[in-house]
Amino acid sequence: MYELFEHTADLGLRVRAPDLDTLFREAAEGFFALVLEGGTPSSGARQFRFELEAARNDDLLFDWLNELLYTFDTSGCLLGAFEVRLRERRLEATARGGPLDPAERARLREVKAITYHGLKVEPSDGGWLAEVIVDI
Repeated sequence: MYELFEHTADLGLRVRAPDLDTLFREAAEGFFALVLEGGTPSSGARQFRFELEAARNDDLLFDWLNELLYTFDTSGCLLGAFEVRLRERRLEATARGGPLDPAERARLREVKAITYHGLKVEPSDGGWLAEVIVDI
């Protein structure tokens, strides 16, 4: 489950999930929900593959969301159908996507950057909690 929250001139994303794979998948879905009306698509013609490593889970989340932002900005593809696996601070993921059609989905806001401010990934209530602030 993800939710958005206001943060001065920025916007926050809070995600709760039972495990890290789900947490990172839902963070990706939440990211696109704050960017685009109607959230993430369930399929697309192109497949994207991601492999990332970081020393800590919060750094890995930061890198993951930055990769999604970069891919969206450079390819113009709306990503969805995320499959995410985390093992020992290594993320392997795939996503399907297709070009953003402004006639089908409106862009709600432009994300300038993912920030380290308030960034956290931590165990919480038998699962995991993540929070990240995006610069809009």
